[in-house]
Amino acid sequence: MTSKSACSACREGQALEFPISMAFQPIVDLRRGQVFAHEALVRGAAGEPAGSVLARVDSANRYAFDQSCRIKAVEWASRLQAPARLSINFMPNAVYRAETCIRATLEAARRCQFPLERIIFEVTEQEQVLDIPHLTAILRAYHEQGFMTAIDDFGAGYAGLNLLADFQPDLIKLDMDLIRGIEADSVRQILVESVLDMCHRLNVQVIAEGVETSGELDCLRQMGVELFQGYLLAKPGFESLPDVHYPA
Repeated sequence: MTSKSACSACREGQALEFPISMAFQPIVDLRRGQVFAHEALVRGAAGEPAGSVLARVDSANRYAFDQSCRIKAVEWASRLQAPARLSINFMPNAVYRAETCIRATLEAARRCQFPLERIIFEVTEQEQVLDIPHLTAILRAYHEQGFMTAIDDFGAGYAGLNLLADFQPDLIKLDMDLIRGIEADSVRQILVESVLDMCHRLNVQVIAEGVETSGELDCLRQMGVELFQGYLLAKPGFESLPDVHYPA
């Protein structure tokens, strides 16, 4: 699909040829003891896992898929009366012009009366980004419109120091491989402490995602991490907002 036709697809609301739905996983602020945001995660219409849905995405339907995910996330967050922020994943390779491709999201938020200031746009890890300047331009455009921005999987793939040098988002998510077993790994501790210090100086908040054990959680809290996401706290809820299991 060419850039011109992609832009038309976003503007005209091209329909996706298969149904999707959403699951929601909390991002928890443990210092305040409350949910900071809910991340919307794509699922099949009957709750099929994300992998089976993403396997059906290709160059021909990527734009329609990205738009459908954004709209469905807003619709379900409004229906569930999500009280916190809403983190919406977007596919950078599906965005031709940020100002055009965001229109359907804005219209859905207004229609569902979901506050725009509570939307976070998070760069999804599902595809490799070859054009970093293009990604930076998208993030900057969203930031200028007042949305919060987040970079997923920091420390892996394209979401690294080069991107952070050109654009400082509101949030980064530490790659889960960096925090897996961190309580017993001095090298991982040094790396994460360095990232935390850097982000503190850049005024970027850090989320530790994929936290699965109390050892990981305790170690990261001692380092100063306040925002957490992972099965230890809550698994994604299909078309629902799951309860959070706060540590004692």
